Amino acid sequence: MALDEEGLVLPDLAAVQEEAARALADMVRDSVRGHNFDQIAIEVRDDDGPVLEVRIAWRIRRSNS
Repeated sequence: MALDEEGLVLPDLAAVQEEAARALADMVRDSVRGHNFDQIAIEVRDDDGPVLEVRIAWRIRRSNS
């Protein structure tokens, strides 16, 4: 788990969701280059606590040749 203590100020929940989805896509792209993760999630919080979570999971399944 990695924490981002700086964060961003965004105008509304739709912008928060879009930014979280973009960041998650970047994290997935980076993770396939040498890490063995099968799921990644971003939890978005404000001063009062969690606002939303964006999660992606995948499975690589190889066929027998």
